[in-house]
Amino acid sequence: MALTYSAGSLVTARGREWVVLPESEPDLLVLRPLGGSDDDIAAVFPAFETVKGAEFAPPEPSDLGDQRAAGLLRTALRVGFRSGAGPFRSLAGIAVEPRAYQLVPLLMALRQKTVRMLISDDVGIGKTIESGLVASELLAQGEATGLAVLCSPALAEQWQQELRSKFGIDAELVLSSTVSRLERGLDLGQSLFDKYPHVIVSTDFIKSTRHRDDFVRHCPDLVIVDEAHTCVVADDTKTSTQNQLRYELLRRVAEDAERHLLLVTATPHSGKESAFRNLLGLVRPELADVDLDSEKGRKLLAQHFVARKRADVRQYLTKEDGLADDSLAERTAFPSDRYFKDETYKLSPAYRALLDDAIAYASERVEEAGGQGRREARIAWWSAIALLRSMVSSPRAAAQTLRTRSAAAVAASAEEADRLGAPLTSDSADSDALEGMDVAPGAETEDNAGSHLAELAARAEELEGPAQDLKLKALIKHLKTLLADGHNPIVFCRYIPTAEYLAEQLGNDPETKKRGPLGAKTVVKAVTGTLSPQQRVERIEELAAEAGEDAAARRVLIATDCLSEGVNLQHHFDAVVHYDLAWNPTRHDQREGRVDRYGQKRDEVRVITLYGEDNGIDGKVLEVLIKKHRQIKKDLGISVSVPDEMSTGVTDAIVEWLLLRGRQGEQEALFETESFQQSFADLEKDWNSAADREKASRSRFAQRSIHPEEVAREVAAVREALGGAGEIDTFVRESLNALGAVLRDSGADFTAQVGGTPIGLRDALAPVVGAETVERDRPIPFRSTPAVARGEAALVRTDPVVGALASHVLNAALDTQADGARPARRCGVVTTDAVTTRTTLLLVRYRFHLTLPSRNGEKQVVAEDARLLAFEGAPKNAVWLPPERAVALLDARATENTAAAAGERTMTRILDQLGEVEDYLESYGDELAAELDASHRRVRAASGEIVRGLTVTAQKPADILGTYVYLPAAPSPVAASTASVSAGVSA
Repeated sequence: MALTYSAGSLVTARGREWVVLPESEPDLLVLRPLGGSDDDIAAVFPAFETVKGAEFAPPEPSDLGDQRAAGLLRTALRVGFRSGAGPFRSLAGIAVEPRAYQLVPLLMALRQKTVRMLISDDVGIGKTIESGLVASELLAQGEATGLAVLCSPALAEQWQQELRSKFGIDAELVLSSTVSRLERGLDLGQSLFDKYPHVIVSTDFIKSTRHRDDFVRHCPDLVIVDEAHTCVVADDTKTSTQNQLRYELLRRVAEDAERHLLLVTATPHSGKESAFRNLLGLVRPELADVDLDSEKGRKLLAQHFVARKRADVRQYLTKEDGLADDSLAERTAFPSDRYFKDETYKLSPAYRALLDDAIAYASERVEEAGGQGRREARIAWWSAIALLRSMVSSPRAAAQTLRTRSAAAVAASAEEADRLGAPLTSDSADSDALEGMDVAPGAETEDNAGSHLAELAARAEELEGPAQDLKLKALIKHLKTLLADGHNPIVFCRYIPTAEYLAEQLGNDPETKKRGPLGAKTVVKAVTGTLSPQQRVERIEELAAEAGEDAAARRVLIATDCLSEGVNLQHHFDAVVHYDLAWNPTRHDQREGRVDRYGQKRDEVRVITLYGEDNGIDGKVLEVLIKKHRQIKKDLGISVSVPDEMSTGVTDAIVEWLLLRGRQGEQEALFETESFQQSFADLEKDWNSAADREKASRSRFAQRSIHPEEVAREVAAVREALGGAGEIDTFVRESLNALGAVLRDSGADFTAQVGGTPIGLRDALAPVVGAETVERDRPIPFRSTPAVARGEAALVRTDPVVGALASHVLNAALDTQADGARPARRCGVVTTDAVTTRTTLLLVRYRFHLTLPSRNGEKQVVAEDARLLAFEGAPKNAVWLPPERAVALLDARATENTAAAAGERTMTRILDQLGEVEDYLESYGDELAAELDASHRRVRAASGEIVRGLTVTAQKPADILGTYVYLPAAPSPVAASTASVSAGVSA
């Protein structure tokens, strides 16, 4: 038995109108409410419920709107579209409006049958959004059925939130802390990767041989790998077992040639060419060996590799990009620069004496252990580094290290001592190594040293406070300057005890009524590895909320490096203080990148680096590592990682020199020692080589596979179908004004209080802005930039606040009995000097039935589009206007009042004759279907298999949602008299 209703047709059931979806069967209709979203889809059994065919009701001629009615209804309708008809199936349904440059990886992906890409855009450009766009599009088209994101456990919850809130992808967390709970719900023999189609997986958890095999066997057909550079190994260096396990995991995942794979990293080279080649080999095996200096090699790589600096996309789709004009130009507000200032401090005499005694003790231990064997020597070495680093961090960290047994002390071999000691004392650029690495390391290695170390610890505790801790005193001074200049800084520390110590010293304590040195209106909180990733985000939100909107209030966040990767902090903070120097400069860049990124409101991010002038370590690290890293970044415009082993070689030489000085008094200058000169020479050679390769690769492999003209064409099509930023701004302002909201301008931004608006709008806004905001009539900030903080609304169609407003306006327009103001109406009569003959504007909704072929079979889709069509004269003899003239009518303003009775008579006559234009509306729908078919084929032109079987047909009849008549204004008496005279002369 054939379907009673074809896909795309309208039916009436349960007291409302629905669109029939392709998944329907003869005995079961799958329906989406007219104007509703996929969340409202319902199944109806025609045998048990009444289902009737429906046609969209015509407007009521008595329900006339004003000159704004057509534009507001059109925008409200387009904002509600969640199933776009264009080649980008997902763009209408996601809750983020991508920048034009972020569409480039998507366009590249759609040209591949199996998507294999390395996305290496600079920090802060939006690689998560870019990979999310590709994933949501592949899932929407049916090219992929499941998704796995491999990432650091510290970033898993952030990935989950981003996918859920921005792309509507609900993914399950597979972490060491969640896997037991997930496995309890499995059937016998079932893999959790079969039960949960979308997962976010801890790379370190799943890489073990115990879990890896199950994941590889049941791995989804789409995999995103975050921080992919940590998952490859270089051929010519000693690599950690962890990296080898990660690489083996990815190698096996990539072996399936049918699996989509997106590798995401801002640092694809990591200083080693062979590591870069191994990364490329995961994308496509032949890329591991192809000659990238040849035209053939570059063309092959260009299909799969995108790497852009901020300067490449700060201004995009301009005449400089080869476009005819700047009509589609997009300017992205990245901070233009970082302002660096290195500030020094000196140790107090008591602190100086404690450090000298600690160095002397560590030096003796290293010398003694050197004669006891290699294992003992390595244990003593890591103990010495732990002691020195905690000493220069803070008195609190020093005391804890002195009272804690060294992690390396239990090692059975020298190799095990290195494996246990290195992570807690070095600063690897590997972001997966950050979690749990901010605890203060131990220094105690032998039982008989306890009393001496305890005495040193007691002395350290006595140094707490700015009187003896001059580093803290210097921090207070520099923070006061930053706060006075209106900044909200983050202070980064190496160890948890240091962060907690600073929070105690700087903060206000309401219970004891202690006032901190930064002022009563400065809120200080600490975030360390003692908190879970989700708790860290909550603590930051608490800090922002506690500081509030008071212009005089300031926020200071004290953090360890658990926040130096992943968590985006640009909405709440705009300055960085490095309280403890990292021994790998990449870590500094990671810290600064948390605030120096898209969405930062300040044009310049301030960076203050505190270093000890006389502690023997900081000045050398700053000069040799940090400043060189800054210079390379300034020259190239991007960060170049220093190889971990090279950075370690230099810092080891510094420690050796310091310990030698502790034993033998003042010796030759550090820079004259043979070990330092050799280590520095090796570092200089490798780092310069990496910088040269990076510079060459950015030039050779610049993104050229997608020309800006191609991006511009698709951006124009998307904006025509879904609306642009200017249209949304006008819609929100005019709708809220008409609904009784109180608006206050602030440049391009504004705030709105909605306490006086209809109850229906307030109910719709409460879930997205918070019930308390609505009930207490607090201002809702609307921002012109899409990157907004929590509690703010972006003036883009995908923002939840804009969506709620559009839904209310549309529903009120369709319901003539709705309570309260109704800004949009389905018809209107306007007398204006914008026309010289009677002109009718129609807002027409088209529905299209698309057959989209994919490697998983054909996918049937119903999509919507809204178009403005205009004609002059009577419907029977309509003279149709070009599309741009139809759109221009939205800006026509009434120059005379139109009598209500006359307007109703005019509207009645036009509505009675609209049957005469049905043939034209249907033929126009067929033209649109042909254009959509062509656009789908154009975007996928590089893969003939993807477009074979593609069809687009228009569902008939089209729905006339709005009808608006524009009457020519009567000429003024002077103009009429002049016209009479002219006519007489002519006669």
